[in-house]
Amino acid sequence: MRIFKRSVLVLACMALAACDDNGSAAPADASPTQRLYGQVAFEPCTLEGSQMAANVEALCGKWSVAEDPARPQGRQIDLNIAWLPPKDNQLGTPDPVFFLAGGPGQAATEVAGAIYGSLSEVLKKRDVILIDQRGTGGSNSLACVDAQGQPLAFDEDAGISLQAVRDWASQCHAGLEGRADTRFYTTAQAITDLDAVRQALGVAQVNLIGGSYGTRVAQQYAARYPQQTRSVILDGVVPNDLVVGAEFAQTFQRAISMQSQLCQADAACAKRFPEDLLSQLEQVVGGLREQPRQVGFRDPATAQWHSERLSADAVTGLAFAFSYMPQASALLPVVLDEARAGRYESLAALSRLASGNMSESINRGMQWSVICAEDFHRKGEVVAGQTLLGPETVEYMYAACPVWPHVAADATTTAPLSGAVPALLLSGEVDPVTPPAYGEAVLKQLPQGRHLVARGQGHGTLGVGCMPGLLGQFLDSTDAAALDASCLDNLRPVLPFTSFNGWEP
Repeated sequence: MRIFKRSVLVLACMALAACDDNGSAAPADASPTQRLYGQVAFEPCTLEGSQMAANVEALCGKWSVAEDPARPQGRQIDLNIAWLPPKDNQLGTPDPVFFLAGGPGQAATEVAGAIYGSLSEVLKKRDVILIDQRGTGGSNSLACVDAQGQPLAFDEDAGISLQAVRDWASQCHAGLEGRADTRFYTTAQAITDLDAVRQALGVAQVNLIGGSYGTRVAQQYAARYPQQTRSVILDGVVPNDLVVGAEFAQTFQRAISMQSQLCQADAACAKRFPEDLLSQLEQVVGGLREQPRQVGFRDPATAQWHSERLSADAVTGLAFAFSYMPQASALLPVVLDEARAGRYESLAALSRLASGNMSESINRGMQWSVICAEDFHRKGEVVAGQTLLGPETVEYMYAACPVWPHVAADATTTAPLSGAVPALLLSGEVDPVTPPAYGEAVLKQLPQGRHLVARGQGHGTLGVGCMPGLLGQFLDSTDAAALDASCLDNLRPVLPFTSFNGWEP
């Protein structure tokens, strides 16, 4: 789950003329490299990893669906699909895994590199299918472009305001004219797409692995298609009735406080940082609210020198972005200490890096289509109290909704998933957006479910420690209660760096 407003804008973000491995006859005119899975034709492709993730060799294909399910003969969308066969390239089990990306707005094929290692045990036996949710990646992207198809960036130099975001959204919508109706890019249509792909692949049941917002998609698919759902794995659980973003101020504050407690419990960390992280942030943010700084620094992505205005919102946005991963937030106390000494260069460089990475990974138009239809009408008055983020974050998240065409989702979609579906729920102990309490709430309705909390971990736990092995075991047995998860006890929290060289020896 991601939000946007750089600063508050970044806050407010995988054989010819014969039968293929799945028994389908290949057409006579198929290319020598083509491989069929059910009715879907695939060709070899390389999925490029984002940021530090490695590229992944896969098979890529398309499947067409109606943009408006009520008008099957109307405009069609080509869904972009990637197939990761078992690592030995042999026939997988008849129940593949569908991986559902987060956001809303992430494309599943664009995070293949990040999830490939996490699903290493799963890929020993099962095919993994990555489907770019409609509106993302190669599935009729709702990325903001102008009339000439060029990227339409938000003009921060003109000032950041709710009206400015609405103007940007209006321009974005105008760029989609003639190729997309934004009313049909919600979770409900995505679920219909998933089942259309399942049928096209010719499989009776699928296993669903959802991350963050993808857990909402997984729960709603399992509720609508219980007979077609063999199991679900929910990582960073989003309850169906949660209003996306409404509790970010509180959950972020909780995560920062917990990280501070972990530091104070370690002698070396407590000696280096006698003040907790929250106090450090409040001091630096308070100072920048009174007097923003013009800072010269080297861009960590390009090595070019920049001079930018560093604001309080930029620092809050950086802290929020880094809180997703304890490995990143370990840097915060050191750079905040530098800032308190008047040296803001490292803080400004990291802020630029974080805002760029988040803005590039989320499809803004698709995110608006989802949250405006499913959350905007339920958000009510946001109560943030005395928190670092404050209510502005949510206001900017939903600023586009008054001008972004959408239809309010059916109220029944907020009902909790219930029933006998085998379910494994995963949470990070210090997750800033989907804390373990959310997993506990969803678990109450799932008698065949189990909730595992990864100590000291943030948002997204599929790949930490022994979790990949547990995923493989669960999918083999679908018996969450029988898993021996004691190996997770070996996880240790990631403490703050005591210097730019890392931790104390």
